[in-house]
Amino acid sequence: MHASPRDALGQYRHTDAWGATSGDRIQLVLRMMDGVLDRIALARGHMRRKEVAAKGEAIGRAIRLIDGLRAALDRQQGGELADNLERLYDYMARRLAEANLHNDEGPLDEVARLMDEIHAGWSSLATPGEGPRATDASLLRA
Repeated sequence: MHASPRDALGQYRHTDAWGATSGDRIQLVLRMMDGVLDRIALARGHMRRKEVAAKGEAIGRAIRLIDGLRAALDRQQGGELADNLERLYDYMARRLAEANLHNDEGPLDEVARLMDEIHAGWSSLATPGEGPRATDASLLRA
């Protein structure tokens, strides 16, 4: 049984309900992004081996993780940056669906590059010894 984006958000909120700091929420987002990148790498290997069902499952999981990232955004507090991330996450999910449909590695590579860039930005918020700035943590729903 696969976790839905709603389940991922519920887990995220559950973690926060148990007293997680905003830095912990950032770590969770980073782990979800790592999961997207892992699933893209798996999908690429399945695609090359012509393992259609496994490729579709890996891409589906990557899309669900992206949906979870999108659901965790707080557009009210995050403003324009959260809106831009939401649009980017939507674009990435559509590109992954296209990769699956057309058996094309190009969109996988594109989404992996985009996710790497976003991951680098979030990683800079999780610098050891420093808490995230209030405006950065406000991108995520509490």
